[in-house]
Amino acid sequence: MTARSPRTPRFPLALDRLQAPARSRVGAAADELLRPQRPLQHAAQAAAQSSTPSGLGLDSAAVRQRMVARLREQGLRCEPVLAALGQVERHRFVDSALATQAYEDTSLPIGLSQTISKPSVVGHMLALLFEGAHARAHGDLGRVLEIGTGCGYQAALLALLARSVVSIERLRGLHDKARANLAHARRGDLRLVFGDGRDGHTLRAPYQSIIAAAGGEELPPAWIDQLDVGGRLVAPLQDATSGGQVLLVVDREPGGLVSRRLDAVNFVPLKSGTA
Repeated sequence: MTARSPRTPRFPLALDRLQAPARSRVGAAADELLRPQRPLQHAAQAAAQSSTPSGLGLDSAAVRQRMVARLREQGLRCEPVLAALGQVERHRFVDSALATQAYEDTSLPIGLSQTISKPSVVGHMLALLFEGAHARAHGDLGRVLEIGTGCGYQAALLALLARSVVSIERLRGLHDKARANLAHARRGDLRLVFGDGRDGHTLRAPYQSIIAAAGGEELPPAWIDQLDVGGRLVAPLQDATSGGQVLLVVDREPGGLVSRRLDAVNFVPLKSGTA
């Protein structure tokens, strides 16, 4: 489940490439044929020279840090969120055919007509959660309810930023995919639930942070009921004026609810039931 922000510019992933001239490659091959038994120290030197240069692999921290640097240039300033984005390997949550695009600021299909959200959108929404009263007081997102697990990427980020996370997905195929994607990196108190996200998850309520990756014409009452005092909710909402969606931020203060509408976004529709 997911989104793309029409306002956010795209920055293509820039990977340094080392290309040897064609002649040198041919010469090296010929040298190998003429000298099949090379001195051990020469073989070690050749192995070191032919190894993948540091920072070029998708699992390299340098690749993720380039993405983080671009998001910082775009205005993302929440250090805990930037640190989490620099740690979670986004390419592990997309199909292998799309892995080379994983660190571009773009949404990508994950199956069942759903997408993984742009890193800039994910970062922006998580940063909004960190501006809530609980996060300011405690330095973390507390107990989190995520609506729309999708491929599990945002759940992995939340697990680094919260004390506990409950993530709900209504599509069985995506729920199973997220479980597989997170199996290698399961950390902290992270629970994946297959169910109707509109109902929230009462067993661990109330939540200090609620975040949704799908938007409807109104917020489900269950989300409001399960939001703790001092907690914050961030979710897309259909905007009657523009005809599109905007990000809605809701804070539960001691005196009641306070809400405001922010950026235009484009998420999948919020649906009920499971499939």
